[in-house]
Amino acid sequence: MPINALGYLGIRSDKLEAWSDFAGRLLGMQKIDRTAGQLAFRMDDRIQRLIVADEPGETLAFMGWETEFRADLDRYAARLETAGTSVHRASPGLCDQRFCADMIYFDDPMGNRVELIWQPMITSDPFLPGRPISGFVTGPLGMGHAVLHVKDINEMMPFYRDLLDFRVSDYGLTPYGLYFFHVNRRHHSFAMVGSGQQGLHHFMVEFGNLDDVGQGYDLACLEEHRLAYTLGRHTNDYMTSFYTHSPSGFFVENGWGGRLIELDSWQPHETTDGPSFWGHERLYLTEEGGRRRLREMRLNAAARGRRAPDMVDCPWLYDVLSRSTR
Repeated sequence: MPINALGYLGIRSDKLEAWSDFAGRLLGMQKIDRTAGQLAFRMDDRIQRLIVADEPGETLAFMGWETEFRADLDRYAARLETAGTSVHRASPGLCDQRFCADMIYFDDPMGNRVELIWQPMITSDPFLPGRPISGFVTGPLGMGHAVLHVKDINEMMPFYRDLLDFRVSDYGLTPYGLYFFHVNRRHHSFAMVGSGQQGLHHFMVEFGNLDDVGQGYDLACLEEHRLAYTLGRHTNDYMTSFYTHSPSGFFVENGWGGRLIELDSWQPHETTDGPSFWGHERLYLTEEGGRRRLREMRLNAAARGRRAPDMVDCPWLYDVLSRSTR
């Protein structure tokens, strides 16, 4: 796939000290000081995965998506400009800031900045996590996933699906519109929530060990109002996770055990079981504001015996075993 991974995310925030503690101590990322007005964080051998700039807004500044070939940048630029989207070529200085060999950038229909990059740079320096963790699941699967609030899904769908070639994994229409997209074997690297709002709903990082998530959960529970969703398991990507309030107000999902899909045989479909098999109690919602409805959907799924297949309880082990027997 020409766009094949979520490479990095940029956040606007004037709460740099809070982000330093949150991303380093709670998430376990490695802080890399760049300038007085910007923080960067590592998750693996990439020079940076998360950038927080001291700017007003407390929301998404940009999404960086990796392309397979340099020629993909020209191909997407031509397609987007034909469709009426203004596309810009990054200067060498901006490419240096993003640590890539080449880049184009543009806005989606709701004004979210999208950056397509080619040949992201890596470092030989070892990754030093901010707390003891086994590491993050990245590599060809990318940084994780990003989910946007969307005012008009009918306007956004053609942009990402038809112009950028994001493939629909599945979607749900109840209790609100949710559309999930894949660009590699990770079940989804991008999603849209039809909330009628605008901005970043959450981003997800996936840990290599379930205990990394559990220990992070303990840390989050020690902080007043840090926890947004309790520990739970999603119905579509089978991720076991909890959600925290970030310093900027949007959520961050801390997950383990995400589903890997077969690209050639996957068929998009509607899901009707609700977002979670169990857990993920929305602590930030009132009972009348959706919390009760989502709980009822979980209990209904449980009453019908809905659960993930047994073999995905350890997806990475099964993936390794399946490849070793081919």
